[in-house]
Amino acid sequence: MLRKTAASLGIIALLLVAGCDGTDSAKTAQAEQQSIPDVTIPDISLKTMQDVVGKLASDEFEGRAPGTIGEQKTVNLLIERFRQAGLEPGNNGKWTQDVPLVEITSQNHSPLTFTGGKTPLSLNFGSDFVIGSYRVTPKSAVANSDVVFVGYGIHAPEKGWNDYAGLDVKGKTVVILINDPDWQSKEPRGEFNGRAMTYYGRWTYKFEEAARQGAAAAIIVHETEPAAYGWNVVESGWSGTQYLADSANKGADQTIANGWMQLAKAQELFASAGQDFNALKEAARKKGFKPVPLSGIQANVSFDNKIGHKKSRNVVAVLPGAKRPDEYILYTAHWDHLGKCQPVDGDGICNGAIDNATGTAALVALAEAHKNAGAPDRSLVFLAVTAEESGLLGSKYYAENPVFPLAQTVGGVNMDALTGAGTARDVVVLGRGKSELEAYLEKAIRTENRTIVDDPNPEKGFYYRSDHFSFAKLGVPMIYFDSGENLVDGGVAAGKAWAEEYTARHYHAPSDDMKAIVSWDGMMADLRLYYAVGRMLAMTSAWPNWLQGDEFRKARDDSRAAPPVAASGPASSAKSQ
Repeated sequence: MLRKTAASLGIIALLLVAGCDGTDSAKTAQAEQQSIPDVTIPDISLKTMQDVVGKLASDEFEGRAPGTIGEQKTVNLLIERFRQAGLEPGNNGKWTQDVPLVEITSQNHSPLTFTGGKTPLSLNFGSDFVIGSYRVTPKSAVANSDVVFVGYGIHAPEKGWNDYAGLDVKGKTVVILINDPDWQSKEPRGEFNGRAMTYYGRWTYKFEEAARQGAAAAIIVHETEPAAYGWNVVESGWSGTQYLADSANKGADQTIANGWMQLAKAQELFASAGQDFNALKEAARKKGFKPVPLSGIQANVSFDNKIGHKKSRNVVAVLPGAKRPDEYILYTAHWDHLGKCQPVDGDGICNGAIDNATGTAALVALAEAHKNAGAPDRSLVFLAVTAEESGLLGSKYYAENPVFPLAQTVGGVNMDALTGAGTARDVVVLGRGKSELEAYLEKAIRTENRTIVDDPNPEKGFYYRSDHFSFAKLGVPMIYFDSGENLVDGGVAAGKAWAEEYTARHYHAPSDDMKAIVSWDGMMADLRLYYAVGRMLAMTSAWPNWLQGDEFRKARDDSRAAPPVAASGPASSAKSQ
């Protein structure tokens, strides 16, 4: 996943932007700055990065899909490298945490047909639509299901917004727009934060809400700009095996089917119902929009599901702290990718070099660097999680079943898809202005002569698309940052060109291999920042929090107020040493 402008703001300004009282903000900022220790950034091994990325992204690892031989090879490699680095197994003497998953491979798809309109439509799987099911059942079928356009598919009572108002969609097929109603705004403000996507804009939310409303099927209309990727990404991501969290009810509360359709086919569908797609799309942007039945139109689709139950694994390694081993700093990255995918020019392995062999290799390189520097005061946890590409499933499982109690987890750094473009003068913080962790990054970048800038693509909702989000929802402050586009060699034009090239040609495609990494310099520069922020957190006694008024602040305050819980990992026993 790629993230890729505004002068650097100090932490006081960030707090003020977040809506805090100015006096309290200044006091918090001053106290936080005073508690941040100086750290020395050591050499971080380029050879380790190149060796581990090269191995993980090789065809031998088959794209690192959960539950495959690629997972076994990946887990074995990580355990070997963490052991060589001198770390300890993090899960009560084990290097791994089991993550129960359901594996569903949809196959034998019928066309998606819409009957009853002026012109019957028949859509072909792959080129026109993709579809799957979150129900654990061998057969999925939607028959003669009335079709309803529900705008952006949002029910947000706190905003007085309900795209389902006044119409029962139980058993119906809902057609939904991607992103938020105000995504075309030039500014990150408005009912749904304008250009900056909220969780309501994510496809995961839209399927969740359709299920809560009782819909039989949910179909999102694909448009490249608001989706933030082309149809090729949708097709490759939905054409193979999908992974779900195992559940007692086997997904009975989910829609029968959910998927995407091409924009041109949606326009044909609406025209067949005597409706103007563009006019209805414009109407859906305004509060008070009501769902619109596509009168007379019925949807039909069926497919088989090959079901498997697997235990995938998170890899957990720890460097116990020397003074406060029962306080934990997280480094997270997802090791998984798409496995075998839709072939392009005969290549059917999505190797995932940048996404996210780079972040996974960074865990190893940083573990080596921290170990060589000596144990910090707090414990450092290196967590390589599974099934990020399937909906953050590995990080969600750990966050809900933590090895080290979340109330004793100070915070952490997430790494996903490091740059392959070259060194950038700037750094982009995803979810900027949310937590006091940014003060630590501010201090680190001053020593590296770099600046923090605003996310140039907030409409893409990257904040909700990586593993830090699983921890943030439960209150743990996590920072997620990446190189910006202002490259030392070539400036913004060169950085933007590389990012656009990667997104258009390589993201979630077989060509995301070692050749997609033009330069290693940028990611090595970023590793210095990842090291510094983690080391600062591990050497301070402060407990940075979400800013007052942030959506995650209450969860953090509640967890910190609870009595301490014993951890199951080895760091808890190191306290007496």
